[in-house]
Amino acid sequence: MALALAGVPIVPDARVLVGSSTADDAGVFLISPDRALVQTVDVLAPVTDDPYTFGKIAAVNSLSDVWAMGGKPLCALGVIGFPASGDPKVMSDILRGGQDAVVEAGAALVGGHSFASDEVRYGLSVTGEIDPQRVFANAGARDGDALVLTKPLGVGVIIAALVSRGTLNDRILQNAIKSMLTPNRAASEAMQRCQASACTDVTGFGLLGHLFELANASKVSITLHCEKIPVLPTALELLKEDVKDPALKNNRNSFADYVDFATNIPDEYRNLLFGSETSGGLLITLSPKDADNLIDDLAAASQSAVIIGEVCSGNVKINVK
Repeated sequence: MALALAGVPIVPDARVLVGSSTADDAGVFLISPDRALVQTVDVLAPVTDDPYTFGKIAAVNSLSDVWAMGGKPLCALGVIGFPASGDPKVMSDILRGGQDAVVEAGAALVGGHSFASDEVRYGLSVTGEIDPQRVFANAGARDGDALVLTKPLGVGVIIAALVSRGTLNDRILQNAIKSMLTPNRAASEAMQRCQASACTDVTGFGLLGHLFELANASKVSITLHCEKIPVLPTALELLKEDVKDPALKNNRNSFADYVDFATNIPDEYRNLLFGSETSGGLLITLSPKDADNLIDDLAAASQSAVIIGEVCSGNVKINVK
């Protein structure tokens, strides 16, 4: 993708407050001195056999990009690729799941687009609003900031295990589904109250990929404390059993040059951190005091958040200890 975008020139426009240059979660477009639009689009392949649940997960995943920027979703368009000979009820259930997620987010589904596809793909194009003075972009992380993660890792390897084995213990699968269905709305609202300096969400590029984008945009280094990173039950065990996330190789090839692992970090943790996530949590940087306040704030909303590292000065690098 980076190579493809390298051939597309960036056209300067003073109204574009956040564009593609910093690999942010969404674009931000100024429409008045005190109001801007925040826009994103994303689609997923099925991550569960239940069409309704898949539709809802895909929609929550798309909405997350707006929340990661500190925006409020306003409306969305559904985008679905579906086999021409597929069961219309399955398609209807996917769309219904997506619509329910949009409504629960306080936004409106205003239409969409479908296209014939051999494989099912579904997601949303989301438009939100944001205060142009309070945009939480990748750039902005400061030396001394704490790094907070709001969801556990492990969804990617659990989905990979389900695909490769065709079946999986229901408890393991339900833990992953619950995580993917949890909106990042509460985390976004909490980070705005707690004066965060930068934010991104954790999806296909995995923790290390998205963390590199944040570090690169902010021109800082990051120290991660492996033992503090929350992980879904059994995810590490699946990695020890050599379950392979299809995105692992690409993520490692793309970001390994910017990551230094301590020699005692086990292979399963290395694979976990490079592995993809679906509808993952927010990665938020803010002062240590504000980080404690954010964690308490989310605990009151029955959601967890954990300090997993800190921001440091220096060349762009992620040091995993």
